[in-house]
Amino acid sequence: MATQNLIETTNLTKQYGKVRCVSSLHMQVPQGAIYGFLGPNGAGKSTTLKMILGLAKPTEGSITLFGMPVNEKNRIRLLADTGSLIESPSYYGHLTGEENLTILQTLKGCPKEDIDKVLRIVRLSEARKKKVGHYSLGMKQRLGLAAALLGFPKLLILDEPTNGLDPAGIQEMRDLICTLPREYGITVVVSSHLLSEIDQMADHVGIIRKGELVYQDTLDSLHSHAKQQIALRTDRPDTVISLLHQDGIEVQKEDEYLLIPMIEDAYIAGLCRRLIEQNIALYRVEKREKSLEDIFLSLTGKESSL
Repeated sequence: MATQNLIETTNLTKQYGKVRCVSSLHMQVPQGAIYGFLGPNGAGKSTTLKMILGLAKPTEGSITLFGMPVNEKNRIRLLADTGSLIESPSYYGHLTGEENLTILQTLKGCPKEDIDKVLRIVRLSEARKKKVGHYSLGMKQRLGLAAALLGFPKLLILDEPTNGLDPAGIQEMRDLICTLPREYGITVVVSSHLLSEIDQMADHVGIIRKGELVYQDTLDSLHSHAKQQIALRTDRPDTVISLLHQDGIEVQKEDEYLLIPMIEDAYIAGLCRRLIEQNIALYRVEKREKSLEDIFLSLTGKESSL
């Protein structure tokens, strides 16, 4: 049985005046996934998430949540199963963490016991009586996550949740997010402009560039695009190219190097011996691998701000 997509968008588009921020987006978020929504700053991530949450009205296209098309009649009911943390968390600084959550718990109509549960999940139980104005930035982010988790929604949407955090705070937020599908059955969409963040959290990824979805698949599939090659540098590259072509080996020239596909060690050893026998100087033999960063840059454009 195929996994249900908790979010599906069809031709989703948002235009402000003459500026098209999101263009014909076909997004699919499988149930139980951590979906990394990745792209440079200004690529359209936040605008897309705001449309899914009903905070911005699409210019064109449609959105399906939990297998049902979102419309004016059912939007509130569907969004009741969705938690979110968009941009920075909102809070009353003169109230304690527990008091902030009590207000939201009352508004959401969820059980009072949820407050204890979410504080425990985000590791703020000991700071529950402390005024939020005295919280660190990381604690405020975790309180925002606790607020989004009230009622234990089926879907959680987090927009750049590690922004402004120190390395310890980033690691803590990342660990929390990774536990949610496994321990609580919550599907998570998390946006970021940092590939390293998504690589350590997500199992599915969508990459957006200038409002267009340029890649969408599993993270494993993205990793499979990382191509390994052997790089050779010699004093007579043209002669070496002829030798390799005689052996049926494809060759690319890049600067002073010849690039060939990954091949068994025995062939490389034999090639090196032949070159030495023909008085061809062999300066370097290197293994090269196209990194995820290289793939990301090729998909989003090297001129983009990361």
